Amino acid sequence: MAAMMASEKMRAQILDGKMVADAIKKEVADEVGRLKETAGVTPTLAAVLVGDDPASAVYVRNKVRACEEVGITSRQLVLRDSISREELLAVIAELSGDDDLDGILVQLPLPKQIDDRPVIEAIDPAKDVDAFHPTNVGLLAMGRPRFVPCTPAGIIELLDRSGVEIAGANACVVGRSQIVGRPVASLLLQRHATVTVCHSKTRDLAAVTRQADILVAAIGRPAFIRGEFIKPGATVIDVGVNRLTDAAQARDFFGADADKRVAAIGEKGYTLVGDVHPAEADLVAGRRTPVPGGVGLLTVAMLMKNTLQAAKRRRGL
Repeated sequence: MAAMMASEKMRAQILDGKMVADAIKKEVADEVGRLKETAGVTPTLAAVLVGDDPASAVYVRNKVRACEEVGITSRQLVLRDSISREELLAVIAELSGDDDLDGILVQLPLPKQIDDRPVIEAIDPAKDVDAFHPTNVGLLAMGRPRFVPCTPAGIIELLDRSGVEIAGANACVVGRSQIVGRPVASLLLQRHATVTVCHSKTRDLAAVTRQADILVAAIGRPAFIRGEFIKPGATVIDVGVNRLTDAAQARDFFGADADKRVAAIGEKGYTLVGDVHPAEADLVAGRRTPVPGGVGLLTVAMLMKNTLQAAKRRRGL
């Protein structure tokens, strides 16, 4: 009984991504309403989905639904899987030249025959609300971003609104992707954290991550970050979204929540787990984000915010 009580005391505080995302969307909806009233402008976002990947279709559907919630007009373009690069580039050129459109997103990954780089580079940087265009990447690196990539921006919003002090903190980012790892490291550095970026070649990874007051895991490896990787009391941000189909692993990963996760595997064939081992993290971390219910919801909320900013900037508002 004493051990159980100690375990409960040590359980990490769960950072509620839904609550923060809802607050951001409410702020965006209010500003969209004012923009319509004062300037007669309704922000418009085009979402391009190539092929029939089920996960990509869900992501686009969630983004379109969020547009409806905040009053942004959305256009969804569903293109065939066999489309050529030239055909897709022609679609992007048309959207970039459409003055009624404020934001363009191309859902990744693209089919194997298409390199995503020229497609991203074909998007008008002023409409690149995912902030993947090299111009926007460069502006972010210089500390004067036009747009901030949605997941990194959401992480910073979550830290700020949860009262986590960034300035002066030791921050460690595990993962160096252009979508999450590098931009979130840049944002943390701009907020005066001391930042270490780790990756597959980092020696003694756990010894490095244990120094972090803020630990961001974005590597795409289920439950890879275990208790011994985490500094006691640290804030752990789990960016990973991995499908888990093994009930025995679910019991190991989720501890007190295992029954619910095993039931989900029985019903849907899978449950989701992040890059952090949740049961072990709960015994060491001070705060952590859940999967689902954490960073993913903030990604969509920040896309709405970027689309609003694009609409205002394009009109000098």
